[in-house]
Amino acid sequence: MKKHLGDLLVEAGIITVKTLERALERQKGSNKRLGVVLEEMGVITGDELVDALASQYGFKTVKNLLSYSYSQELLDLIPEDLAVQKQIFPLKQKEGMLAIAITDPFDNDSVDYLAKKTGLKIIPVLATSKDIMEAVRKYYLKGVEQGSRHKVLVVDDSKSIATIIEVALQKEGYEVVVGYDGLEGLKLALHHKPDLVICDAVMPRMDGYGLLRALKANPETAQIPIILLTSKASAEEENTALISGFTDFIAKPVMPMRVISRVKRTFEIIQNMKK
Repeated sequence: MKKHLGDLLVEAGIITVKTLERALERQKGSNKRLGVVLEEMGVITGDELVDALASQYGFKTVKNLLSYSYSQELLDLIPEDLAVQKQIFPLKQKEGMLAIAITDPFDNDSVDYLAKKTGLKIIPVLATSKDIMEAVRKYYLKGVEQGSRHKVLVVDDSKSIATIIEVALQKEGYEVVVGYDGLEGLKLALHHKPDLVICDAVMPRMDGYGLLRALKANPETAQIPIILLTSKASAEEENTALISGFTDFIAKPVMPMRVISRVKRTFEIIQNMKK
């Protein structure tokens, strides 16, 4: 009988029982896998998570994806949006099989979709989010022009969500700065003076509303438009956000195209106001 990931990590000495209990409490209602929560908490590295999953479930692993070369024909087997949003990268096609680097070995929906799309047997291989996104940036986003170079600050304690938004914005030519809690976001805003801030509603040390108040209270950052991300997709929450001073409101789960459209609309409004 296979052990739960948390128990496996405790037995391996990677995390303590108390850390596991805190992670399980944080996981409740988040729809996130335990490994993602632990990585966001900073108590486990991507490599440790990959090794633990591989050991327990028998998956192969791959590292340093940028040290290999990939043909355009191979890259075309995985749609760019899927590669960015699901953090999937094609490794090798051979004898009716397609090996893919993936962060979530239990993402059956993506595996089934690719099997139907390509007609190939999909072989998942575990890799860290960092390695996959570096490869995605190099091979899928290499032709992106830098455009107007508006600077966007993204603040979200979920590294996976922050990465999805970051890559989607970079694809459109925006310069992106990322922070993982409200206080860090405030410091980054003061230092980088972004043209736009996208922040989560619930974050450690300072939530999205606290970040909004802090930015509005400082003359140097008071005019920066701020878009709120929230899992509470209700009309009441949206109304509260807009009345509080947020420029716009985006409900989770995060869809890259929705984020891009809201960002573009915000900059269009700002441009029209300057005329």
